[in-house]
Amino acid sequence: MKAPTNKASADPLALFLDLTSNRGGNAVPAVVEMLGITKRFAGFTANDNINLVVQKGEIHALLGENGAGKSTLMNILFGLYQPDAGEIRIREQAVKITDPNMANELGIGMVHQHFMLVDKFTVTENIILGAEPKKGAKIDIKKAERDVQELSDRYGLKVDPSAKISDISVGMQQRVEILKTLYRGAEIIIFDEPTAVLTPQEIKELMEIMQSLVAEGKSIIFITHKLKEIMAAANRCTIIRRGKQIDSVAIKDTSVDDLAAKMVGRHVTFEVHKQPAVPKQPVLEVQDLIVAGNRGVDALRGLNLEVRAGEILGVAGIEGNGQSELIEAITGLRKVKSGTVKLNGKEMQNRRPREIVESGVGHIPEDRHKRGLVLDYSIGENMVLQTYYKSPFAKNKVLRYNAIYEYARKLIQQFDVRTPNEYTEARALSGGNQQKGIIAREVDRNPDLLIAAQPTRGLDVGAIEFIHQKLIEQRDAGKAVLLLSLELDEILNVSDRIAVIYEGQIVGVVDPQQTNHDELGLMMAGGANERGGAQS
Repeated sequence: MKAPTNKASADPLALFLDLTSNRGGNAVPAVVEMLGITKRFAGFTANDNINLVVQKGEIHALLGENGAGKSTLMNILFGLYQPDAGEIRIREQAVKITDPNMANELGIGMVHQHFMLVDKFTVTENIILGAEPKKGAKIDIKKAERDVQELSDRYGLKVDPSAKISDISVGMQQRVEILKTLYRGAEIIIFDEPTAVLTPQEIKELMEIMQSLVAEGKSIIFITHKLKEIMAAANRCTIIRRGKQIDSVAIKDTSVDDLAAKMVGRHVTFEVHKQPAVPKQPVLEVQDLIVAGNRGVDALRGLNLEVRAGEILGVAGIEGNGQSELIEAITGLRKVKSGTVKLNGKEMQNRRPREIVESGVGHIPEDRHKRGLVLDYSIGENMVLQTYYKSPFAKNKVLRYNAIYEYARKLIQQFDVRTPNEYTEARALSGGNQQKGIIAREVDRNPDLLIAAQPTRGLDVGAIEFIHQKLIEQRDAGKAVLLLSLELDEILNVSDRIAVIYEGQIVGVVDPQQTNHDELGLMMAGGANERGGAQS
């Protein structure tokens, strides 16, 4: 079933009837109708006359590039923004959603990409915040815990109501966000990039949870870049490109290639084309590294690793096996208890981060908000965070903003960072464009060692293709690239060698041409390498 492409002259009612009718001509109930939605910000139009119709009991995917306007559209539906034009109908009734509380009253819940949880509170305290059950003048926490447990059991979420948020995994925190919406009676649930920070197993479990929700008659709007997940989970998909609606299709009538082409406006290749690596001398040598984790227990236990000039070494592992601590030890963000970290033969462990950066290390961090950007600075200022004190960006310790913004304009164009201009605050950009800004900054410095941790997390297929090519260009220029990713396809397609990390040690190094998902999965879970141990 295809909807007409969006035109300013389209009759919203006729469009609605076309979108919500099946091939037999019988109307299918709609729970959400967003008709002719337009939203403008200073300097650009984020949503341009978009139509979105969601039926009861379906998973409706909302697909688009980074900065296409998907999150803006959903923030309008959730009451965080007000549209400049258009109409919203919930269960065929026209409504004006002025804030999230009104959205909740209408049965709309939203699971945000960046979770809105209080780390020091328990699961139950977070879920009931603002909707606390009372027993007299006091909060009835016991009743709340029973209600949360009942909801968790009903939907197979397996959440401990008494656990502290700071003590549970990212995947479990997402389940808490889902429970928050269910606790408030949501019948329409918006998932904003829900799989961006999940492991493959957690993604599979989330898909099962989503299916159980729609089986009970709830409706889901699923914002994502991941085409395979759309094909596996969604019933229909609306595609947005640069603020405009391109199409609305039934999943059974489309393909991954078709969706990708509509999303980015051109053919996208899913294969990574590269020549065989020609590795040279070691650039990074990590030997017998022991590093404590956040709870005092050793996170790295005698880890050994080598990355050579002219190669991409991928590190595969289930989240929480020491990847973060390894990156932090190399970049000077975490103290090393024992062992060595050598860069071009020089010991660098426990040096200051700036000294390590100036010695030739580039770092694309796994958490772009905590470690990659100053969100209240402009994207232009963020482009020089590693070099602002150097010429031409500073003279006599005074910043030269003309030079900073001229440099930023060059990178924004070169790396296709979608932003109104270089003066825009970093927090105003989409997650994917924030990531492209970080990658532009680090790659343009041309470091001897580029550490890329989850470099394509939250990026669309076109941006992923671009970033992979940039990593390969660094390799071909004779640089060493250390790639850490939870995406096995990315590890297999981009790496020249793959090191598998398990419980703080490298348990094997394999050739990506001679391994597969099953073998890597076995090694990641602590199983023996089928070919008999580590390879160099």
